[in-house]
Amino acid sequence: MKSLKSTLALGVAATLLSAPAVSAPTTFVHLFEWNWSDVANECETFLGPNGYAAVQVSPPNEHIQGDQWWTRYQPVSYQIQSRGGSEAEFVDMISRCNAQGVEIYVDAVINHMAAGSGTGVAGNSYGNKQYSVYGPQDFHDTCTINPEDYGNDRWRVQNCELVGLPDLNTSATYVQDTLAGYLNYLTNLGVAGFRFDASKHMSVSDIQGVLSKVNGSPLVFQEVIDQGGEAVSAAEYTGTGLVTEFKYSTQLGNTFRNGQLSWLSSFGEAWGFLPSYQAVVFVDNHDNQRGHGGAGNVITFEDGRLYDLANVFMLAWPYGYPKVMSSYDFHGDTDAGGPSVPVHNNGTLECYGSNWKCEHRWSYIAGGVDFRNNVNDNWNVTDWWDNGNNQIAFGRGSAGHVAINKEDYTMNVALGTQMTAGVYCNVLKGELSQDGSSCSGETITVNGDGSINTNLAAWDAFAIHQNSKITTTGGNEDWQRTVIFIQAETASGQDMFIRGGIDHDYANNNLGRNCQTTNFECAMPITHNNLRNVTTAPWKSNEFYLDWYGAESAQDSYAEGTAMDWTTDVWPSSWGAVKTVAVDGYGEEPLNLWGQHYWMLDVQMDCSKAVNGWFEVKAFVKNGQGWESDITQSGAPYSSNNHFAQCGKINKFDFNGNSAEISDF
Repeated sequence: MKSLKSTLALGVAATLLSAPAVSAPTTFVHLFEWNWSDVANECETFLGPNGYAAVQVSPPNEHIQGDQWWTRYQPVSYQIQSRGGSEAEFVDMISRCNAQGVEIYVDAVINHMAAGSGTGVAGNSYGNKQYSVYGPQDFHDTCTINPEDYGNDRWRVQNCELVGLPDLNTSATYVQDTLAGYLNYLTNLGVAGFRFDASKHMSVSDIQGVLSKVNGSPLVFQEVIDQGGEAVSAAEYTGTGLVTEFKYSTQLGNTFRNGQLSWLSSFGEAWGFLPSYQAVVFVDNHDNQRGHGGAGNVITFEDGRLYDLANVFMLAWPYGYPKVMSSYDFHGDTDAGGPSVPVHNNGTLECYGSNWKCEHRWSYIAGGVDFRNNVNDNWNVTDWWDNGNNQIAFGRGSAGHVAINKEDYTMNVALGTQMTAGVYCNVLKGELSQDGSSCSGETITVNGDGSINTNLAAWDAFAIHQNSKITTTGGNEDWQRTVIFIQAETASGQDMFIRGGIDHDYANNNLGRNCQTTNFECAMPITHNNLRNVTTAPWKSNEFYLDWYGAESAQDSYAEGTAMDWTTDVWPSSWGAVKTVAVDGYGEEPLNLWGQHYWMLDVQMDCSKAVNGWFEVKAFVKNGQGWESDITQSGAPYSSNNHFAQCGKINKFDFNGNSAEISDF
């Protein structure tokens, strides 16, 4: 009973998606107690533009009168009139949300009807098991579900009354026909899916009977609270749709609140959960955030940053179909209904304060949804790392990488990833500009070897994905491996640096680049492939350009430019244990065909910034020879006193020498 869109969202068909992925919705949100006008506005102003797949809305049918949230879960009739609004407003909401690519899932209460007697919000009367569509004959005999029944008495759980609510005889043909008629009416209005409330209190065969009469293939997920050891298990319901995995919520909460994040490396089926493709998961929901419905160590909006981090993990981790909770502040009153003011209040957004909480708009949560949407083509965890306690990081192959630090100190570690080199927008804290050239917030650099030099603050996180990479040339960059060797005999304590790029006057007069105003217009964007040399790696950290200006703003001040590494073609045995560039970052290097003292730069370089593939370099030996003298290189693309190297090639020069040897890899 799943649509193709929802199947893809679950990752079941993730391997069918092309790479790199086009962002596809993967996450839905429960706008708890929102009215239909607010939901429609939210679809247009936030949910659609930010890639949410669907909205779970509160029950839309007539219910008992009262301000408490749970009055919505006591049906009086199936007339579409409720605290959320009229049928006309409901239809308008569906149309406006669908136009934004956001589907509507209805919370369907089909196990029972309202208790007591009175008049519903649409004017229909009820009482003594008598309703406009049902009579006493349509209900099970009155009996009470006792607390102990959940552990040992299936019959009472599924045939007696949940908290005194008249229990429909869902095995009866008339009842099934009536329920299917209600669901079909909603699907005809454009509803795409249903949450079946209190599914544990109906047998699987009864639900199957109802669904056999429902037209089309709406997404169905069933509320089955099962923490283990119950007479009725969640696994029984997987044949009739998706199932809420409450163990996920409590175990995630327990781990984030009381345990170690390092435990989470196997989170999912190995923890006794349902298979991923059958599970709907959440950090919290409207019941357990109030201490009901299988609550335990559940994390909620009241936990602040802890809630952020738990949601980041849920949205980054490849398990289940995630639901984001969007709450209101109930100020300790677990019966309280929604705030008296609308969310979209005459141009004022009543979020984040003492009314609506709007967690789905929180930067870390909306950013987590963006991350999930863009990594769904790789449904695997790669490159797991942890510190044995509360710092973790993991990848989704080359599609994305995430790190979470729930320690009270900074996370400083070199993380291995499968991401391509470049600068990425941390989508938890910022957004990529429309042209992809900048990020509104924090950026994360992936080095040429795929590593990230992480400097993550306490109680913080980052997430980058394949479509959050910053493009410095409007998407036309051309990153290629580029190697430069410069021979200069040096002594211990001497280090070689180079500077380079494009001559300012040439660029200004011939390329239309204003390098006086923006120095980096004449620089060559780079990321280092070799960060294994413990001496030079700190000088390369936070360096993004081969330029004419020495150390960049966040680069080590010792750097006179871009650091190079000493290499040789052969490591003499008299020198002791062999050192290699591949392992140690210096020493023997297969690309060095010439001998000792060939200092090497190995980078990924954006060749789109070169002049027909050419750029300039000049070397400096610190604590030694200083700068090279003027160079006159034959075949140069324009007049200069520097070496000319070719981007994407192996370039060999001699210090103070005019010759050049350039070859392909």
